[in-house]
Amino acid sequence: MLALCLHWSEQMPTLTIRNVPPKTVKSLKALARRRHRSMEQEIRELLEGHVVERRSVLEQIEAGWERQTRRPTATEVDAWIGAGRR
Repeated sequence: MLALCLHWSEQMPTLTIRNVPPKTVKSLKALARRRHRSMEQEIRELLEGHVVERRSVLEQIEAGWERQTRRPTATEVDAWIGAGRR
């Protein structure tokens, strides 16, 4: 189980993540050490990188949708999903 708590302050929000597997913590510490960062800084960098990458992908998808003359119907989407599973 992973618990995530978000605390807001005047400056920056604070995330508290509980129940992180020891193997994950060990890997994060090693990665941070190799990059001469604190584990906290390493996690911030990883989160930011993931969010930026995801935002970029979503923007590309949205731009593609805007270029379409019409949206696919639910039936068409279901057919594409079915075809992909074969």
